[in-house]
Amino acid sequence: MGGLISRRIVRGAGAAALLAAAGVSAPAAAQLPAGPVARGDQLQRENRIRTLRELEFDQRLRANEAVPPGQRVLVDYGAYVTLNYLTLQDAEADEHILREYDGYAYARVNFDGAQEIFVRGRIGWQDFHHGDSFSGRGDEAVDGDLDRGYYRFDLRRYQQAYGAGGDPDFNFTGEVGRDLVYWGNGLTMAWVIDGGILDFELGDLNLELIAGRTPTRTVDIDSSRPGFDYNTQRFFFGAMLAANAGNHRPFVYFLGQRDYNEMAFRQIGPIPTSYDYNSYYLGMGSTGQLTGKLRYGLEAAYEFGDTLSNSFEVAGFGALVPVKQHRDNISAAAFDGRLDYLYADPADTRLSAEVIAATGDPDRGHTTNTFNGNRAKTDDHAFNAFGLLNTGLAFAPEVSNLFVLRGGWSTFPFHEAGPLRRLQTGVDFFVLNKFQKDAPIDETTKDQRFLGVEPDIYVNWQVTSDVTLALRYGVFFPNDNAIPLDNERHFFFVGLTYAF
Repeated sequence: MGGLISRRIVRGAGAAALLAAAGVSAPAAAQLPAGPVARGDQLQRENRIRTLRELEFDQRLRANEAVPPGQRVLVDYGAYVTLNYLTLQDAEADEHILREYDGYAYARVNFDGAQEIFVRGRIGWQDFHHGDSFSGRGDEAVDGDLDRGYYRFDLRRYQQAYGAGGDPDFNFTGEVGRDLVYWGNGLTMAWVIDGGILDFELGDLNLELIAGRTPTRTVDIDSSRPGFDYNTQRFFFGAMLAANAGNHRPFVYFLGQRDYNEMAFRQIGPIPTSYDYNSYYLGMGSTGQLTGKLRYGLEAAYEFGDTLSNSFEVAGFGALVPVKQHRDNISAAAFDGRLDYLYADPADTRLSAEVIAATGDPDRGHTTNTFNGNRAKTDDHAFNAFGLLNTGLAFAPEVSNLFVLRGGWSTFPFHEAGPLRRLQTGVDFFVLNKFQKDAPIDETTKDQRFLGVEPDIYVNWQVTSDVTLALRYGVFFPNDNAIPLDNERHFFFVGLTYAF
């Protein structure tokens, strides 16, 4: 199966499985609340499972040194399994059916609220219907791996625990290991890295520094690169400065990404292709609340750097002729803006609206890939980043040459109905367009701006304290003047999580 289809399906199916395991709705996980959310809350939102309870470390800030150390250590451990079923139709109208079984085990040790060690491992099995494998490799194991693992130190809690005093306006948090980095609205950075995260607080200012590389099994942004879905090596470094300004939290950041992929060459017939995509992002934005019920989130980013150009050109009768690749400059931009209206009713009802815009490049054949990518000796205007934005379930385009309008609604309709009180349901409706009509997206289209519409529905139900059910259904209705194969595309997912 082609790399284009594989990457989009791997991303969508993986996200659906993650959200089901977390017991969180797709909009909630992909779009953190627009209010001033601390980085720790963002990470917890991605990591947590509804059936597990976070330990309340804040209640044990000050340690009693007369108590033996073994009695001042908080230990939490457990495991959970997820049973997932997925069926979808791809861009070629082929249906795929996947049954996936995953097991997770975790352990957390916290000493006096100041130092924490967390480890979570994963193992699983992917069972495809005959001929439905996304990669062509058939049924395969999800190799045992470290899903998360880090050591974290909190200076303020350390000082409070041992009566060391210190400046109440200053705090330092350091983390080393494997964890998620989620910045702003998730426009440019929402990836797991192996490395370090340093967080400095001084009064109302907060400075976060990151440096690290992707775990090897990360799915890459370039699906034409060999090993993109199981061997990725990109290095990240950057800094984000944020301020607490009443009900608003403005921020600015710089993010750098260097391509250290060892699998960076492919020979397709007579055409050799080398891969090297190095990008940098300058971003700014703000999150907060405009009124007691109206929250917002804004983020804009400019991308620059360099990339290798396309490795072929089209000659007479459609023949592909190899050409020398050139190192071209990147100049691109993107924006994400959100509004959430909270009814503040017992059903926790909310309305949401979002706008996503990202530039494209008309001389590319594919907006995210090097093969059939940017024309040599021209600037690359296609925005490509490493974020996580909600662009639907069934179509799920990458945020590149895209203009999307989304409206959403969610509620807990049976909040007083006993076992159904923790059942959440919601709807998202997408209007999908190209940002530049004569530029490509990540699948074949015609020179039309309007791509189609998609409604998605979701249900999350915490059946008991140990069992969570997640349902997702989306259907994409394409514009037959824009997409050559204009069949409706359906996406259905059900996931059951049992924790013990």
